[in-house]
Amino acid sequence: MYRILLAEDDNVMREYLTRALERSGYVVSAVDRGTAAIPLLEAESFDLLLTDIVMPEMDGIELAQRAGEMAPDMRVMFITGFAAVTLKAGKAVPHARVLSKPFHLRDLVLEIDRLFESETVPTHN
Repeated sequence: MYRILLAEDDNVMREYLTRALERSGYVVSAVDRGTAAIPLLEAESFDLLLTDIVMPEMDGIELAQRAGEMAPDMRVMFITGFAAVTLKAGKAVPHARVLSKPFHLRDLVLEIDRLFESETVPTHN
C-alpha cells in the first residue's frame, strides 16, 4: 500500500482529505503543520508528501525541501488556494505537482493515482 504524509493546517480539510484518501486505498498519516511532519519523516517512510503550502511555523515549500533531503525518492504534491504561491512552489521544488484549491476530491485522487500508476505497490513494514 502507498503511504501518504498529509500536512494541512485546516482541521476540516485535513480530516476530509484523510478520509477520502483512505477510502481510495491509501494509508495516510496527517499532521497540522510542517514542523509536525519532520519527526514522522525521520521515523517512517512515505511514498508521497501531500502538503498545503501556506501553513504556520514551516510552510509547505520548506517542508518539501527538507523532506527531499531526508527522502529523495518521495514524491511531492502541493495543495494551495493561493495562485501566486504556485509559481514559487514550482521554482523551489520543480518535480512537484501543484493542485489549486478548490478542487474536487475525485481530481485529487486521480492525480495521486497517476503519480503511482507505473509502479508496483510497495510493502512497508
